[in-house]
Amino acid sequence: MQQIVHTLRTGGDKNFDDISRVVPWLEVSAVLGIDLEAEQIANPRAFKSHLSWDDMPRGGKYINVARDPADAAVSIFRFFEGWLLEPGAMTVDQFVQATFLASRDYYNHLKSWWNRRNDKDVLFLFYEEMLLDPETMIRTIARFIGVKLDKLLLEITLENSSKKFMLQHQDRFDEGMLRKHGEEIACLPPGSTSVKVTSGSTKAELGDETIEQLQQAWRDEIAGPFGFESYEEMIDVYSPY
Repeated sequence: MQQIVHTLRTGGDKNFDDISRVVPWLEVSAVLGIDLEAEQIANPRAFKSHLSWDDMPRGGKYINVARDPADAAVSIFRFFEGWLLEPGAMTVDQFVQATFLASRDYYNHLKSWWNRRNDKDVLFLFYEEMLLDPETMIRTIARFIGVKLDKLLLEITLENSSKKFMLQHQDRFDEGMLRKHGEEIACLPPGSTSVKVTSGSTKAELGDETIEQLQQAWRDEIAGPFGFESYEEMIDVYSPY
């Protein structure tokens, strides 16, 4: 999403070393010395955040991207492995059960944004639909942020936000600034890595017990309050695409 918004507002700028330098991550920018009040390369000014609605600064427009909780859990594990987790120290199932499921932060985050989904200043999207129909999603995002989209800009945005492009330029999308800072202050191993763009880490990596615990968490946190028996049902009921 950072890359889509940045490409749309700049017409395709690729002159950056880290996407979170040009689209700052709210929660960590202070420790990285990034001034959140500074002018950005283009308007609209854009920021990334993992905050829930309750903790989010007010006064902007908000794009929230929901993702299948099992896939999200595996993605978090892959991001931490080799950086904050020594490779092989934990299995993906151990990580998901001990962190993702123990905290249930994902579900609280989803609930907070789901409750705002119909607000005029909120665009609520599903990650899976972005993969299935990127052109429609880019058109939707461009309208929401007030960027005029022509055929050329659409083509550039499709290319620059494609998995192929981001894998080819992965060092711009791996939170390198934050990782370097972590190595400096926490004695993390030099050259540690993190992965945001992958060729396909999915819930297929999880064992049956973990899948059942994820399903139970969904029943507890989402099915009860909102009536959706599964993430797929939430997409089917809500999505206009």
